[in-house]
Amino acid sequence: MKVFIRLIKYIKPYWWRVVIAAIAATCVGATDGGVAYLIGPVLKRIFTEKNHIIFYLLPLGIFVLFLVRGLCRLTNDYFITTAGQLAVQDVRNEIYRRNLRLSLGFFHRETTGGLMSRVLSDVSAMQDGVANTVSGFFRDGVSAISLLGVVFYRNWQLAFIAVVVIPLTVYPAQKIGRRIKHLAREGQERMGGIAGVLQETFSGIKVIKAFGLEKREVEKFEAINRDFYHFIRRSIKYGALSTPIMELITSIGVAAVIWVGGAKVMRGEMDSADFISFVIAMGLMYSPVKKLIAVYNVIQRCAGASERVFEIIDAEPEIVEAANPISLERARGDVEFCNVSFCYGEEPILSNINVTAHQGEVIALVGPSGAGKTTMVSLILRFYEVTSGKVMIDGYDVRELRQVDLLRQIALVDQETMLFNDTLANNIRYGKPDADDSEVEAAARAAFAHNFISEMPEGYNTNIGDRGVRLSGGQRQRICIARAIMKNTPILILDEATSALDTESEQMVQKALNNLMANRTTFVIAHRLSTILHADKIVVLENGEIVETGRHAELLVRGGVYKKLYDMQFQS
Repeated sequence: MKVFIRLIKYIKPYWWRVVIAAIAATCVGATDGGVAYLIGPVLKRIFTEKNHIIFYLLPLGIFVLFLVRGLCRLTNDYFITTAGQLAVQDVRNEIYRRNLRLSLGFFHRETTGGLMSRVLSDVSAMQDGVANTVSGFFRDGVSAISLLGVVFYRNWQLAFIAVVVIPLTVYPAQKIGRRIKHLAREGQERMGGIAGVLQETFSGIKVIKAFGLEKREVEKFEAINRDFYHFIRRSIKYGALSTPIMELITSIGVAAVIWVGGAKVMRGEMDSADFISFVIAMGLMYSPVKKLIAVYNVIQRCAGASERVFEIIDAEPEIVEAANPISLERARGDVEFCNVSFCYGEEPILSNINVTAHQGEVIALVGPSGAGKTTMVSLILRFYEVTSGKVMIDGYDVRELRQVDLLRQIALVDQETMLFNDTLANNIRYGKPDADDSEVEAAARAAFAHNFISEMPEGYNTNIGDRGVRLSGGQRQRICIARAIMKNTPILILDEATSALDTESEQMVQKALNNLMANRTTFVIAHRLSTILHADKIVVLENGEIVETGRHAELLVRGGVYKKLYDMQFQS
């Protein structure tokens, strides 16, 4: 109930839609009671008193009744569905907003498919739960209560026999509902697994086709899909089980009413028309009760999905703003690592890192894969929190700075050229959303991207597709550099920005990088040592520790780790 009450809060802004839907649903439910109440007297007037006027008006009355009932049902369905959709829209916006606030470590722990499933599939299940609950509560609840009043009005003894079996349905309904909730939650998690496979497939379609593994991937997907069916079959079984159990239990009441009531009619203690009216009202009464039990099952599915959604909404970011953060308009660019250590969980990644970068210096980070280079620069951006020590910019601990101010000081050009399915201009403008066209072109020229952009079908307004698929590797990298130039920050991080390029593209990108690095404090991670020969300081990391520091010539003379890496690359 806590989960459901919390879910209802999202509908509060649209209360007037719910009120209209509730009134319409109440009218639909009330017509059931009205029909059951009037059917006895109408039958008596027609067949006992031979009232021809009522007989002739009856078809028109039935038509008008069902016209009104249909309009009320239409009104109810429209307004409750739109209210649910608006509430779900708010939930999706909130979970998306909360997702983006969470720290980078969260996204390393969660799968992309699982997160997508929560935003799409789980939230849709929540919508179904809200719509069915509100509609069912008013429509079927009012219908059951009005019909209950009719059966007690007709004959309270028979009514007691009819309703005494209803409480017997509560226990199995609860047991089945709890099982459905558990299965629904697990089913949503498995659906996240399917979404993950789809995301991997479509992202890696180039590799799949290059290795001719389409058949294998199809078989893998079919196996996962088949496993999902075998699992979800249990949920279907429990959902289908509730109605037969309900009907079996209520049949006891029906049989008892017919046996006792039929005997009363035969002894002349009860009028046959009243008995028929009672039986019809009783039959109609059981129908909304069964629907309410079905709604209970929907609520359980909704609760299972809602728990998964609220887990994300309630998740707290690991990186939090300081209680009284320091504002920093534009830094000089001095960066210092003071006895920094970092552990990912229980695994030590960095140990006792001490590095100082003065304004405008180029600091190169080299070392074997897994040495901790990328983790080190991630600490400047505060993607992770240091385990001990501190990272400082212009003498301020990055943990004391406003996060928005901190990120405004740093531009990142990563080895993964992440571009968006948008125009070239908007991808460059990502570094400064309010930049005008002339600024965009200036950044593109500085990144040596203007010429190839001008040759595009629509120039800067050309859409580059998902992840920039319509561009070459060198072109994508130059757009990323233009984006960083547009941001115009005092600190720059280059994480293997040329590692995946051919020689010609690398030369062009290197020229663009030289423009970008001018007058900026730059941290360069590079496997190709030829790109960092003129760095002001080369920091060599191994197993998370700094083993050497110096300029290129100095490190070669020492004959340490850097010399070995250099010889491996240039031995030919």
